[in-house]
This record gives sequence, C-alpha cells and structure tokens, in this order.
Amino acid sequence: MKELMAIVRPKIDSIFSPDEYKVSLTGHSLVFLKNNDYLLSNLLESLLIEIILIAIVGIALFRSVRIIILSKLPCLIPLVITAGIMGFLDIRFKPSTILIFSIAFGISSDGTIYFLTKYRQELKKISNAPAAISAAIKDTGLSMVYTSIILFCGFSIFAASSFGGTVALGVLVSLTLLISMFTNIILLPAILLSIHKKSMKKEIIEQPLIDIEDSLE
Repeated sequence: MKELMAIVRPKIDSIFSPDEYKVSLTGHSLVFLKNNDYLLSNLLESLLIEIILIAIVGIALFRSVRIIILSKLPCLIPLVITAGIMGFLDIRFKPSTILIFSIAFGISSDGTIYFLTKYRQELKKISNAPAAISAAIKDTGLSMVYTSIILFCGFSIFAASSFGGTVALGVLVSLTLLISMFTNIILLPAILLSIHKKSMKKEIIEQPLIDIEDSLE
C-alpha cells in the first residue's frame, strides 16, 4: 500500500496543483495503513518505556549499569525470534498480536531479576562465580522452569479460541516465554561468567539502594 501511495500521490499533484488544491486520499485501506503505523510506533514506544523502567528498578537493586544492560539480552532475544516467526508465517501486526511483546518482555524480565538476585546472594556466601551460578540455577532456575511451564500451558489455552487474533496471541506468547526460559537459564549464566571480574563482583554484592533481603528478614 505504501508503494502504491508513492506512485499515486505524484500523479495527483501533477493534475491538481498543491498550491491551488488540497487533495485528501480516503478509504479503508488508508485507514488500515495509518492504524498499522500507529500500532507499530506505540509498540516501540511501550517497549522503550518498559526497558527504561525495568532498568531503573534493576539499578536500584544491583547498582550495576553493566549488569542491567547485559541482562536485557536474554529478554530481548526471544522478542526478536518471535518477530521473525511472525514475519515467516505472515502473521500481521494487530491489536491482539501487538500485546505479545510487552507481556513477554515483562514476564521474562521478572525471571531475570529473580536469577540475578539469587546469584548475588550466593556470591556473597561462596565468593566464587561458577559455584554461585550453579547454585542459582539449581534454586531459582528450577522455579523458573516450573513457572514457564505453567505460563506456557496457560497461554496455550487461547489456541482453542475461534478468534484468530486470540489464537495468535496465545501461541506466540507461549512460544516467546518458552524461548525466554532457555535464554535466562543458558544465556544469562554465560553472560555473567564471561564478564565476571573482581570489579564486577564488587558492583554486584555492593549494598543496593533498595535492600529487599533485609526487609524480608
């Protein structure tokens, strides 16, 4: 439709001079095109705001900008894969499918924060990054697997709907959460191991701005 508009508009301007006439193009196709552009811009805006807000919370908890930035990769990669699947299967952006990215990013970020919190607790006790990561995987990783299975089954129920948008929402959210489970369990520990240094360890175990552990005790 955009390619067609790029051809039609110059022809209209050549017949009706823009200095004398104001020609407005109408129709359902143009409304759909504007609506689609609006949805896409709102998706990018909502994701950007979500990333910034979650990063602020993460910095308040861990006081390490590098950790928070790198920990967003396991949350963003599933979204990129889901977007690729949507393009491959020709699933269009709609009000129902546009919600996938915000929902999945929020839930996957939740698992990332849980893992980082447990990793910091174990690092204070053990002072050894590989051992702390193994302990975090055994504890938090197992609960993340259970949570992901429950969420996967819960959203998969939408696939039984007779409405196509709801089916796409359920299937794609389930798939994204399943991928995010693997990235949080496999990629996140690999990132933590690759960047582990003495200076990074000090940043992680440093007293946070909001100490949730003490409040829980």
